[in-house]
Amino acid sequence: MTAAAPAGNTRRMPELDAVLSELAEGELRWAATSSAERAALLARVHAAVSAEAENWVRTASRIKLLPDGSPLAGEEWLSGPYALLTSLEALVRTLRTLASGRGPLDAAKLGRAPGGRVSVPVLPLGAYDRLLLNGFSAEVWMRPGVDADTVRRHAGLGARRPEHTTGIGLVLGAGNVTSIAPLDVLYELIAHNRVVVLKLNPVLGDLEPVYRRVLAPLIEHGVVRIVPGGGDVGEYLARHPGVAHVHITGSLATHDIVAFGPGEKGRARKAAGTPLLDKPMTSELGGVSPVIVVPGVWSAADLRYQAEHIATQRLHNSGHNCIASQVVVVSGDWPQREAFLGLLREALRTAPARPAWYPGSAERLADAARHHPGAEWQGAEGSRLLVELGDGQEAAELGTTEYFAPVLGVLTLPGAGAEFLNRAVETANRDLAGTLGANIVVDPATMKRLGRAFDDAVTALRYGTIAVNAWTAVGFLTATAPWGAFPGHTVTDAQSGIGVVHNALLIDAPERTVVRGPFRPFPRSIAGGELALFPKPPWFVTARSAAATGRRLTRLAQRRSWARVPAVFASAFRA
Repeated sequence: MTAAAPAGNTRRMPELDAVLSELAEGELRWAATSSAERAALLARVHAAVSAEAENWVRTASRIKLLPDGSPLAGEEWLSGPYALLTSLEALVRTLRTLASGRGPLDAAKLGRAPGGRVSVPVLPLGAYDRLLLNGFSAEVWMRPGVDADTVRRHAGLGARRPEHTTGIGLVLGAGNVTSIAPLDVLYELIAHNRVVVLKLNPVLGDLEPVYRRVLAPLIEHGVVRIVPGGGDVGEYLARHPGVAHVHITGSLATHDIVAFGPGEKGRARKAAGTPLLDKPMTSELGGVSPVIVVPGVWSAADLRYQAEHIATQRLHNSGHNCIASQVVVVSGDWPQREAFLGLLREALRTAPARPAWYPGSAERLADAARHHPGAEWQGAEGSRLLVELGDGQEAAELGTTEYFAPVLGVLTLPGAGAEFLNRAVETANRDLAGTLGANIVVDPATMKRLGRAFDDAVTALRYGTIAVNAWTAVGFLTATAPWGAFPGHTVTDAQSGIGVVHNALLIDAPERTVVRGPFRPFPRSIAGGELALFPKPPWFVTARSAAATGRRLTRLAQRRSWARVPAVFASAFRA
């Protein structure tokens, strides 16, 4: 079987058809591969990642134009091999549990979230988590009306019946974070029982040899194939009758081209609700993420730390993250507003210089500057843009355009306490594009004073991951947490996407993940009444020991050993 050939890939049609024929045979092999055998395969992939980690990070750093010895290479350790290693470790545990005849959540202590929802703890889940991420937690909130028995019974998804495969899945790989493509491949294989053709994003093309070596056990088993190429290759594969499902991580614009076709005809199909793609599609598409700063009484150290925290949420990976915070929501009635914004400017200005490496970044920065002539350039050579939003037109533009570049807006709303928080939640839900992630920064005393009003505000936020005193990236890095948009989107209104990935406990139909972290780093956390031993996080762009900590955390994920823990702490506390 072949698909109609778009311009540009006619010569590759036989090659791509052969790849799909091999995967059709591989599907039969996958159906005959038991849960225990799948766990063994993933354990081999884990070993391959361990062997390739140094080369992976070296290649990723070169792609992202990071100089040798840069602390920012820590980002590539944590969002590259570390993320994949921890996911493989968790998936192996889940598959072995299923192989023993038990469900992934049979032994879990389920809880209650607001609205009578069932909650599933996903962080911490073991002694290493409790020590290394001390003070952080995450739980999955299920949808209202779903009882605990149903949650336990349905956990496992397609891995409960490995013999029931569901065809060939096409994964259109991301071009920004290096673990995303292999993580998406794993989720297709395990959660959905689909063999996979991974079409690489050309931006990360230099990582193709790394990915081939990392995924070699699955390639040799006949259940994964990797193909390079541009949009024409992706289009041919997506339209091919041999492909049963498409998953994309990218922009909403790219999603719509895949679903409806390019140009005016594609836009007309979308308006009419008639996709060109005739098969199911899932997606993770980013959006405009808010960080809501709840007014309170903060020390000078609190103000500076949270300014660095929020600057990190924008500048990590040069701003080329689907979960980068783009709009900071502050109260105009907060007496410390000006002091905080002054420190936020300083954090943006003094954060380590780095190139905006992703294609089109310079153009998007220039476009933001044109739309906001009063914006302030920050950093070396005007590489970052801070926009204080004024009239409604300004707010509307920054709230609906995901810049995918170092552009940070500040939106000021009136009110204090619950009044401000409710207004900020309403504004985020109504005015900001997408539903992937939202962040809230609130000091412990103010949170306690708000009481149920704070829980109600978290419940009202319609986002797939909500982080309280943390960045939603912690949810991304939590292998057992589902990652994706708030449920309910469709192909014609995809917003931040459809479905979830990661989710190593294979939880069925989650609503959201709620991550919580300490407001202050250790030791100030203890002095402020928080039982948290976590120092400045290694993902902060200002963490001086980030590269060493990332490497040591990855080494620990390669082989768990308490003997390796002191080195992690020694590095982390030098941040």
